Amino acid sequence: MSKFLIHPSYFPSIATFAVLAQKDIVWEAHDNFQKQTYRNRCYICTDQGKHMLNIPIKHVGGNEGRQKYREVQLDHSSNWLKQHWRTLETAYRTSPFFEFYEDDLKSLFETQTQSLFEFNLKTIQVVSDCLGIEFTSKQTSNFEMSPNELQDVRFLVNAKKPLISDPFPEYIQVFGERHGFLSNLSILDLLFNEGTNAAPYLHNLSLDFLDA
Repeated sequence: MSKFLIHPSYFPSIATFAVLAQKDIVWEAHDNFQKQTYRNRCYICTDQGKHMLNIPIKHVGGNEGRQKYREVQLDHSSNWLKQHWRTLETAYRTSPFFEFYEDDLKSLFETQTQSLFEFNLKTIQVVSDCLGIEFTSKQTSNFEMSPNELQDVRFLVNAKKPLISDPFPEYIQVFGERHGFLSNLSILDLLFNEGTNAAPYLHNLSLDFLDA
């Protein structure tokens, strides 16, 4: 079985987590950082509808040019950790499983991590533990534009690229009656709304969207 090459992202999308649940994966650790991707954003559902949580980063400018993803530092000049957690609380406090997972997740927002790459891996590891999904620490040792021995699904990190298929069965969302079903949000939406049913949902999800 081939391994799948994927980016660690901020509380990844349900599509990304389905790949983590079903496949043997390797983390891309040597690419350049790109804006407008799930590397530093995720989407949840609030009373206002689809809502983006965006992590501020320290931008490198001038002669330094492009920045490696694993070298990107978080910008804690604003208290975004507190803001993100407060937004999650407001959005999901009434969901069936928020209180069940609250303590596991809240700790992520109580300590300042400096590396975006490492922080994202932490969010994935904590959610994996909640779901009972094995977390892998395997990372690439160099960058390959067209890897020969890994199936490249790094495109999943692109927040602006729609999937070619929408395989997501509907589940009950907190604000579903107001906004309709919103598919492929952050894994947190599935976790808080479905709880112990989230892992089977991921394992059974069709991965046809990988045939890009």
